[in-house]
Amino acid sequence: MSNTTAPSERFLPPNAPGMRIGLFGGTFDPPHLAHLGATLLAMKRLKLDRVWWLVTPGNPLKNTRGLAPLAKRIAAARALTHHPRIDITGIEAVINTRYTYDTICWLKARFPRVRIVWIMGADNLRHFHRWQRWREIARLVPIVVVDRLGPSLYAGASPAGQALSRFRIKERDASTLPDRYAPAWTFLHGLKSPLSSTALRALRGGKNPAKGKSAAPRPVTKKPAKKAAMGGKKPAK
Repeated sequence: MSNTTAPSERFLPPNAPGMRIGLFGGTFDPPHLAHLGATLLAMKRLKLDRVWWLVTPGNPLKNTRGLAPLAKRIAAARALTHHPRIDITGIEAVINTRYTYDTICWLKARFPRVRIVWIMGADNLRHFHRWQRWREIARLVPIVVVDRLGPSLYAGASPAGQALSRFRIKERDASTLPDRYAPAWTFLHGLKSPLSSTALRALRGGKNPAKGKSAAPRPVTKKPAKKAAMGGKKPAK
């Protein structure tokens, strides 16, 4: 199967002037509950009307060899979410954009009155400085960074986190983010899922993501019960 979208994917999700829409981009190979959790947390805390999952044909910063076909990833994302305000789209394959900056520019040019927010995980903030035109992305749209288990400890100290530190707003003011002029961003705590698509792909292929070895479960053996102290009698106080 080729990485193309069906004709039904060529339509943009619902939108209207004044709507608060979050954009959540990724390969989603596979989509998992941490993606959904981050989406729901951002939707609630930022009071978003909708969130669009932008299922990309491929991440320029990652090895896309073995990437599942786009149509299959879109179908998997829809099967996972089942939410009336989460929209799954492969629009990037249709408008032929490879980088996030170009996608956001395309959307803002066509929907200038929609209040767009970019959603990313803390692991992405850590590597944000490697994204194509990342500083310009930050000047285009407000950004919300969602906590992840592990990366949140050092994401704020990343090159991008430090460069954008003066534009960070307090988490308690997160609901005002869609109404702010970029650059502006906030960090949402509360999501501590260890799930990652990279690890799930490795498991899907029968590999241990840490060591590259077989991920077959080890047999469970019971340890012998410890003998009670003092010959099985309760020790004296």
